[in-house]
Order: sequence, then structure tokens, then C-alpha cells
Amino acid sequence: MDPRTLLSCIDFRYITDVLTEEEAYEILQKGQVGKKEREGQMLMHGYPAYTTSCAWLGYSDDTLKQLCTEALKDGWTRFKVKVGADLQDDIRRCRLIRNMIGPEKTLMMDANQRWDVPEAVEWMSKLAEFKPLWIEEPTSPDDILGHAAISEALVPLGIGVATGEQCHNRVIFKQLLQAKALQFLQIDSCRLGSVNENLSVLLMAKKFEIPVCPHAGGVGLCELVQHLIIFDFISISASLKNRMCEYVNHLHEHFRYPVVIKKASYMPPKDAGYSTEMKEESVKKHQYPHGEVWKKLLAAQEN
Repeated sequence: MDPRTLLSCIDFRYITDVLTEEEAYEILQKGQVGKKEREGQMLMHGYPAYTTSCAWLGYSDDTLKQLCTEALKDGWTRFKVKVGADLQDDIRRCRLIRNMIGPEKTLMMDANQRWDVPEAVEWMSKLAEFKPLWIEEPTSPDDILGHAAISEALVPLGIGVATGEQCHNRVIFKQLLQAKALQFLQIDSCRLGSVNENLSVLLMAKKFEIPVCPHAGGVGLCELVQHLIIFDFISISASLKNRMCEYVNHLHEHFRYPVVIKKASYMPPKDAGYSTEMKEESVKKHQYPHGEVWKKLLAAQEN
């Protein structure tokens, strides 16, 4: 779509105090410059991804080492580790991963909303030695000012705050940006209802020069969000600096058009549509209560 048509898809109500329609038009007009080249770049190299598959909480050290070794062999250079359950355990696991991936590769941390604000700052000051690029969801996703306080406190440690996977509309993102509560903005293709709503957030992020690094924890989210983030690079942000999209190797086998990852990058999908269609046999198997999977589960419960 040309910029004007694209803008007609966006509801600017409640966000004009940070982004007017004219400002959005200017952003999209600037995005026309070099667009073909960026499209070619995506087709050749893909959009950079990071992996969350190596370091879930509850994995044994042996599993963690094995998955990390495999990921390094496959060319992954950006890794995310889950933290927040036990500080000493976090220190040990982060040390193990940092030693395995080396100092030059990127490490991120994700607390999945575990902490109160002071606890988040204290806990992250203890994990700062492992040089994380960001701490994700350090506190309640609804606490905009809490995120802002954590963000400010972590600046001297060189740690950014990432959040957004639980944000359900453009207004929450507007306030996170206004409050300087994040350094990395994480849209979620399903939580943030519709492509239209996502477009408004991508444009606000560009206005504030905050990189968008989408949430995509498997379960079909990778399939959807690849379209949004590749569009962001080609038409809005025109930058890959500090930008990457999450990848989790989870349930792709149930989708008719699964993502294609090459050299730790999302390759642009060639099929028409939003890659959401599930395989008919997968849907049948998982239908409640007569699908094969449910029948087995219910029979096991009865026994």
C-alpha cells in the first residue's frame, strides 16, 4: 500500500499527543527511500532472530549445555535466559551460558513479571556482571511507572528494559514510550489485536527511536509476527541496530506455512496470507473432546 492508504488503516484516536497522522505520513514517506534495497536484503539474508529455546527455568545444567552447544553449531549468536526464581541459581546458570557463548555474543534475560520494583533493581545489579542487553518483563506488565523506575535505575549498569508482550493496545505502548519505561519494545502479534493496532505501535516506536524486538514464544506466534517485523524494517525503521525477533522451536509442525529460519534469521515468507493456517489433521487431533489427543488424556485421567 502507498503511505496514505496505509494510514487509513490506523486509528489515531488517543495517540495524537505523541504521533499525528501527518508525522506518521512523513515516517512512511521517508521509508520509501531505499525500500527496494531493504527488501532485497531481507530476501537474501533474512531478519535477525534470537533463541529462547536453550535456557528455560527448570532445565538441568546438562540440558542447558546440550541445547546451547547445538544452537552455537547452528549459528545462533543471540540467546535469552529465563531468570527470577532463585538468585543463586540464576547466577550459576547465567555464568554457565555466558562462558559457553563467550563475551562477544548477545545475552538477554527474561523475568516473566516475577519481581517488585526494588527487587528487580537489586536482583539485576547482581546479574549485571553477565552483561545482559536487556531484562524483559521485570515487574507487572501493567506497571508503567514501575518499568520507568527500573529502566532509570539500570541505565548506569548498561542494561535495557524490554517489555510489551502483555500489552493489549496502543495506549499502553504510548505511555511506556512517554515514560521512558523501555529501551526495547516487544509487540505480540496476537495480544495486540489486529495488524492495524500493531501498525500504530510500530510508527510510535519509530518516532521515539525505540527498537522493536517482537515477542514470539512458539505456538504460532513466530509465523504471524515475522510479517510485522519484516515490514517494519522495509517500510518504517530501516534499521537493524539492536533489533531482533524472538524464535522458539515450538509447535511449528502444526502449521501449513511454518517459518523458515536460515543462519539464525527469519527468511521472508513467500506464500500469500498471514501464515496462520493450521493443518487440518492437527486441528482434528486436538479438538475437544473427541480428538485423538483429548481422548487419550481423558482416558488416562479416568484410569
